[in-house]
Amino acid sequence: MSTSTPHDHQLRPDLVVRSKAKPTPHPEGEEGLGINAIRFLAIDAIEKAKSGHPGTPMGLAPLAYLLWTEIMHFDPTQPSWPDRDRFVLSGGHACMLQYASLHLAGYDLTIDDLKQFRQWDSRTPGHPEMDRTPGIEINTGPLGQGVANGVGMAMTERMLAARFNTDDHTIVDHHTFVTCGEGDIMEGITAEAASLAGRLGLNKLILFYDDNEITLEGAAPVELHEDVGAWFASFNWHVIEVENVNDLDALRKAIAEGKAQTSKPTLIIVRSHIGYGSPVQDSADAHGKALGEENAEATRKTLDWPYGPFEIPQDIYDHWHNKVAKQAGSHSKWHQCFEAYKAAHPDKASEFMRVMHGELPEGWRDAKLPDFKVGDSLATRKSGGASLNAYAANVPELIGGSADVAPSTDTNLNDKGDINAGEWDGCNIHFGVREHAMGAICNGMAAHGGLRPFCATFFPFSDYMREPVRLAALMKLPVVFVFTHDSIGLGEDGPTHQPIEHLASFRAMPDTRVIRPADANESAQAWAEAIAHPGPTLLVLSRQGLRILDPQVVDVSKGATVVAPGDDAAIIATGSEVQLALEARDLLAANGVNARVVSMPCCEIFREQDQAYRNQVLPHGMPTLAVEAAAPTGWYEFADDVMGLRRFGASAPGEIVMRELGYTPEHVVARVQALL
Repeated sequence: MSTSTPHDHQLRPDLVVRSKAKPTPHPEGEEGLGINAIRFLAIDAIEKAKSGHPGTPMGLAPLAYLLWTEIMHFDPTQPSWPDRDRFVLSGGHACMLQYASLHLAGYDLTIDDLKQFRQWDSRTPGHPEMDRTPGIEINTGPLGQGVANGVGMAMTERMLAARFNTDDHTIVDHHTFVTCGEGDIMEGITAEAASLAGRLGLNKLILFYDDNEITLEGAAPVELHEDVGAWFASFNWHVIEVENVNDLDALRKAIAEGKAQTSKPTLIIVRSHIGYGSPVQDSADAHGKALGEENAEATRKTLDWPYGPFEIPQDIYDHWHNKVAKQAGSHSKWHQCFEAYKAAHPDKASEFMRVMHGELPEGWRDAKLPDFKVGDSLATRKSGGASLNAYAANVPELIGGSADVAPSTDTNLNDKGDINAGEWDGCNIHFGVREHAMGAICNGMAAHGGLRPFCATFFPFSDYMREPVRLAALMKLPVVFVFTHDSIGLGEDGPTHQPIEHLASFRAMPDTRVIRPADANESAQAWAEAIAHPGPTLLVLSRQGLRILDPQVVDVSKGATVVAPGDDAAIIATGSEVQLALEARDLLAANGVNARVVSMPCCEIFREQDQAYRNQVLPHGMPTLAVEAAAPTGWYEFADDVMGLRRFGASAPGEIVMRELGYTPEHVVARVQALL
């Protein structure tokens, strides 16, 4: 019988796995017990759930112990105090590492909570969720997201420091610590985020790369062969290697060296052993499933842990709490500093607490908006850009940028300055052509608190950043995603740049608002709704000019309004198709049909209205056609028939593409008459 592992036959002889070497023993005494407490809480919770990822918590336990007991500034009794250090577990599958550490550190996370790991309505879900577990800064799970989230948090720290610190008082001065593994390194978002972090010189960011040379499928060298340290060095990162995660002194020295950096982010490559101390150590079998009762008992013997499942002696708790108390002391020191700051700079102190609480300034809606002339034609990307600048004058925490397309998305904040290395008091961020990282960085900013981020690119390229949008929705983060070039109407760039399925797919995403305004007035109102909304908003804006409607007949805060009356039939439309519907209404009127036109820029807001208002806009039984130059999916909720697209677009002037694909007043008239 073969004794090889299931993965051995896949390995080439030249792919030698370093971690097969015998590991250095873990520390002894109180430190060793404190570390093993993390390991066995992880083992026991995963064993009870019969599901989870024990390998990384067992391997990285020494690093977690050091971070929570000696390195990070935090207060388990006040998890959200503003100047705490942030910790992000990018490989969210290893969440028992974090849960065990939070429990031992004294956060409001009990043994019973750990016993409910991965169970219904538990405070310890299978990947970290910020609204469920105290001490979790951001949801992670899709690999690479946490690295970019950490970049966003570190950027926010620098920007808030530039805005609020004074020569005599420092109230913003903390680090962001992120852990990642081989999977995170392989994801392209990590390269995007690391490149930007290096360009910006984010010296308050420390990333730990857990180099255990194992992935879910087997040995990591089968999939990852580059020199990760050299790769990050080329991004302008300071790179340190720690050969043995059990060497606490080496870790201490590396972290101190990273914190001493003044112009670069730091990557600390940590060599560890997945499933440390277990019979499946250094194998893929330790990655993604419970050890099993037999292996768990064998690990107890190997690591000399005589305690039963979930049993932690009081002296281990005392050891943790005594060390954590010193770290928590940084909170009281900060509070004293803030009181002195408040006495010296009361207005700045009040403003700091306002933005950290996520409160908008009084009177922010009283922005001096442009005077959009009814009947003129203006692209909603242009009216949106003008509205953004108007509101930004009243909302100083509104910051953002684009994926190198600000001139095309009209999202530059005029006279607000740029963010660059060492220049943190501006508002415009040049994300570069890094859509995926851009979205996740904005999520990190929003989760950190103190800023209200937006980001922009062309709507079809939202596919590159779909996961950050989804995570923003899951976390209900107030990020504004601006997507321009919204339809086949953009014309000559052709089908690669013409969205079809995107509106329907984002409308299907829970807790997401998609707003596609029909004109300049709706785009101005859309920005107001986006700024006020506590969750993510997608603003979908046109490249081509759209006729400006009477501001008295549009109201984005209602989701849909009747922009032209009629009692025989209804035509629902969004964006540029509202203009088309109005032209069709005129033709129908000439044929004796009195049709109303409903602009529905946001289906989600319309659903929130009471039934009486919805019936007023779309009376029950009225024949209704929905018109949108996109996939028809979803519109049958509101309409009897849908004029949509089931094909990709084409390259030609926009008006020709619209005409050739059937978006003419005559076609709309024919569809309404067919309903009648």
